[in-house]
Amino acid sequence: MSERPVVQLIDVRKSYGAQQVLKGVNLAIMEGKTTVIVGGSGQGKSQIIKHILGLVRPDSGSVMVFGKEISRVSMRELKEIRTNFGVLFQNAALFDSMTVFDNVALPLRERTKMPEEEIAKVVNEKLAMMDVEGTNDKYPAQLSGGMRKRVGLARALVLDPKIIFFDEPTTGLDVAKSNEIYRVFSRTQTQLGYTAVIVSHDVPKIFKLADYVALLHDGVIQACLTPEEFQLSDDPVIKEFVETTMGPLYSSEMEV
Repeated sequence: MSERPVVQLIDVRKSYGAQQVLKGVNLAIMEGKTTVIVGGSGQGKSQIIKHILGLVRPDSGSVMVFGKEISRVSMRELKEIRTNFGVLFQNAALFDSMTVFDNVALPLRERTKMPEEEIAKVVNEKLAMMDVEGTNDKYPAQLSGGMRKRVGLARALVLDPKIIFFDEPTTGLDVAKSNEIYRVFSRTQTQLGYTAVIVSHDVPKIFKLADYVALLHDGVIQACLTPEEFQLSDDPVIKEFVETTMGPLYSSEMEV
């Protein structure tokens, strides 16, 4: 089956006052694949996610999601499109006053008419998938950073979304916990087949998850390539990024 884009950004531009953040972003997110967006701090990577979610409107250009231009749909249509999205924020964004169970159940209670018995079944399934069974009655403050991320991912998955967005998902975690989270991402993506969009600074580890790597530099996507193509690219901007974040050794070892 040929790949098809479920999201397309076409010449998207966005400024805040005199600061032009996005200067003509073009990017296609392929169905069922994992696309990792990398780039220096302050480049506007999270702005791309906000545009796709419809939280921010472009000054010009188009953001197409499932064939619809997100900035031109009605609020009702936007809400319907968003039911296909799951989001895992940097800090997991759990509600401190709610238990783990209630945090994960929240989207089901807000967006469906599912009875509580069925909600309990779905929530427990997702918590089991994240290897955090038995935490139902705990509060976020009682969990480690890695467990909070897992609960956040359980909540992002609870509506079985088609696309999940990860905004710097391993921020604040040590190397071991980061690797655990990556294994969970990989397993759930394989099991559920969702499309993943990951904004991350965690290079090169994040490349192991990626089907495509897109570099945002100076307000534009420099290229969107497979990890191997990216790491061996002759593009001077990509080459400098690879050498800065990974060192020259990897490229020299890959070349034959």
